[in-house]
Amino acid sequence: MNFAEVVLPLPLETFTYRIPAEMKVEVGSRVVVNLGRSHFHTGIVVEVHDRKPPYKTKDINACLDKHPVIRPPQVRFWKWIASYYLCKLGDVCHAALPSGFLPDGREWPFPEGSGYTPHYVTFVRIAENCRDEAKLSAVFDQLRRAPKQEAMLLRFLDLSHALNPADAREVSKKELQETDEATSSSVLDGLVKRGVLAYYRKAVPRGITPVCRTQPPHPLSDAQLAAHAAIIENFRTRDVCLLHGVTSSGKTELYIRLIADTLARGRQVLYLLPEIALTTQLTERLSKVFGEHLMVYHSKFSDAERVEIWNRLLRTEEPALVMGVRSSVFLPFHDLGLVVVDEEHENTYKQQEPAPRYQARNAAIVLASLHGGKVLLGSATPSIESYFNAKTGKYGLVELTSRYGDSRMPRMEVVDVRELRRKKIMRDTLFSPLLVKYIREALEKDEQVILFQNRRGFAPVVECKACGWTPRCPNCDVSLAYHRAHNRLECHYCGHIESLPSHCPSCGGADLQMYGFGTEKIEEEIGRLFPGAHTDRLDLDAVRSRMAYENILGDFAQGKTQILIGTQMLSKGLDFGKVSVVGILNADSLLNYPDFRAHERAFQLMVQVAGRAGRRERQGVVVVQTSQPGLPLIGMVCRGAYAEMAALQLAERKAFRYPPYYRLITTVFRGRQEEDVVEAAGIYAARLKEKLGERRVLGPVVPPVTRIQNLYLRQVILKLEASAALPPVWDVLAALRRDLQSLPAMKSLLLHYDVDP
Repeated sequence: MNFAEVVLPLPLETFTYRIPAEMKVEVGSRVVVNLGRSHFHTGIVVEVHDRKPPYKTKDINACLDKHPVIRPPQVRFWKWIASYYLCKLGDVCHAALPSGFLPDGREWPFPEGSGYTPHYVTFVRIAENCRDEAKLSAVFDQLRRAPKQEAMLLRFLDLSHALNPADAREVSKKELQETDEATSSSVLDGLVKRGVLAYYRKAVPRGITPVCRTQPPHPLSDAQLAAHAAIIENFRTRDVCLLHGVTSSGKTELYIRLIADTLARGRQVLYLLPEIALTTQLTERLSKVFGEHLMVYHSKFSDAERVEIWNRLLRTEEPALVMGVRSSVFLPFHDLGLVVVDEEHENTYKQQEPAPRYQARNAAIVLASLHGGKVLLGSATPSIESYFNAKTGKYGLVELTSRYGDSRMPRMEVVDVRELRRKKIMRDTLFSPLLVKYIREALEKDEQVILFQNRRGFAPVVECKACGWTPRCPNCDVSLAYHRAHNRLECHYCGHIESLPSHCPSCGGADLQMYGFGTEKIEEEIGRLFPGAHTDRLDLDAVRSRMAYENILGDFAQGKTQILIGTQMLSKGLDFGKVSVVGILNADSLLNYPDFRAHERAFQLMVQVAGRAGRRERQGVVVVQTSQPGLPLIGMVCRGAYAEMAALQLAERKAFRYPPYYRLITTVFRGRQEEDVVEAAGIYAARLKEKLGERRVLGPVVPPVTRIQNLYLRQVILKLEASAALPPVWDVLAALRRDLQSLPAMKSLLLHYDVDP
């Protein structure tokens, strides 16, 4: 075994390197290799073999690990991701590993401080010569003339329980210094100089949930007990089960019970969430039950924190619960017994940019199968694909049709805003009189309100009233949205920012009109209608950091915020007991998308947002403002008729060859010269039709946004029967891509695949 296949965190496949005779290398180990003339990278060994390549190989410079940082099931999982989602193995490596694991540079050894560094904390302990009671008593006699040091020593003994070894705990220097004493640091240093206390440093994991006094799970209702038994029964014959439970039916308590069962068997659990915001609310709830078994992992953590979680999972084979977003599927699990995918319908489980463009829900099912584990998918509004799989017997299906306890489903009221505007009742306002009435009543009763509009900013369109000029992004083929908080125009695709002009640059007119509305405009009008109410916003502009999430949701949970305005972040399973009114301000904006999933997602968003209302003993009310109250989908939302919506969507998709009856693969061409993009996409589509037949290939398709970040776009969409064998198709696509490299137009183009878009 003289050679190793090494994958680097670059959009490339593996490279073969020679293993020096004196070096021990294992699959999953990190190695330093030279790529090119003078650049060193850290890569992962994915195979060790004796097949000498037909070219001269370089030696591995160094192996960084005594033990691998990647487990064998992970290597198989990486290879599946790369093959199924048609990307490079290096793309998967880059997405999977925290960057602290993969230092690089032009020199080897790497400079001091590159890569991951442990987090050290200074702790305090009682000195060896002061540990028996007689010596400690003598110390207190000496400290009578130093009352501050005496008080500090008493504080240390109280916190550490050092005199009672059975209850003893470690105390950090920082914890001891959190006192009103202005000279606490010097007082503590004085005790150390006396030889009473001593300092010691210790590497402390970042991002680990602190140990707390655990509590048993809440008792389950009769309906929950029946659902729990049904899930267990389904797991006897199937690896995946769908839990379809209405909002506030107590799905989380079922998850907790199943997690506890799995941990009791000594296995690990992954709890997937669609949004970082949800981890904030669930961490406290789960830590009360699972204590230090709980770990949280997501992209808002620092790289060092993510490395700590990775190392903890790598070094222990004890039962553990990891709660995180989609990137958590790449963690080094030892024995994954259960994966819970909460709110499994959410489109945030699909990675969009960059590669690998994987669907975390589907990837989690494959990951669990590699460990012989089970998968529970949970949602009040399941994805059509999951529901179809459950109805056809591929997955198990368990339904919870009633809310937990005595809470009732919210009352739904539809308001025809077109009629109100015709009568000039809603001429200069975003709120119908009915919604204003319910908000006022809720505030008078000290209840809370959620207002939903799936568009951030103040206004999506600015237009000159005289000549019709509209500010557009110089990099993308879209108009700029106005954000009043910073008084600027923004592109929501590339992030371009520019100032709002005082006069029209086209005609010089001063009358610039705003059309449409986003969360900022709602916040402004609420401030005008209810000046005494405390409002907050939950959207991408307001939650740029992890602390912002926690602060906004914490204030709302504690009742400090009375009205919460937000985008689809509000729909993802948040649980607030005092919310009695939900307003969906513009249901029409959810329906008018050129996407075969538009009606499914509109239904899911409206039902999920409506489910935030009346989650305890009070019945909530939901006001749906729309100019099309007669639409069948609006009626289905009001009745909560998921099965009816799913049946209608499935019939349409079968007729027009869409998932779940067909699998989609989109090939995307991007380039700076539009004519090159059009030419390459046209040739590709024509050749693909020759190979696979006209009925399977659509395009080239002009996407709704034709240019993003100065790159023109064209798409070719491939439809495959769900039963079609994939490897032959993958081979056709790979061969066609190689053929296209000879085209002059392809030299300046980028091409990527989006599988199951």
